[in-house]
Amino acid sequence: MPGRYHDDLSMDEIMRRWPETIRTILDHGLLCVGCPIAPFHTVDDAVREHGIVGHVDFRADLRAAIARSAGTNRRRDLPGSLSAL
Repeated sequence: MPGRYHDDLSMDEIMRRWPETIRTILDHGLLCVGCPIAPFHTVDDAVREHGIVGHVDFRADLRAAIARSAGTNRRRDLPGSLSAL
């Protein structure tokens, strides 16, 4: 079990715990894969630094990728803080 999502996770940790998020991150124009700053940036930091205009879509897509990684798309299986993403 890769653990639960929480707001303090770095982009690096998110990609390590839920590899399915890598495609989503790249699709939204973030180059976090292999970035030396990824271990220090949270989702909020990455959105701000990259000027992601569609950050709501990015966050929704990230939640969906984490759910897929967990083997389910059922909302009740998502951690509570994930809805704040």
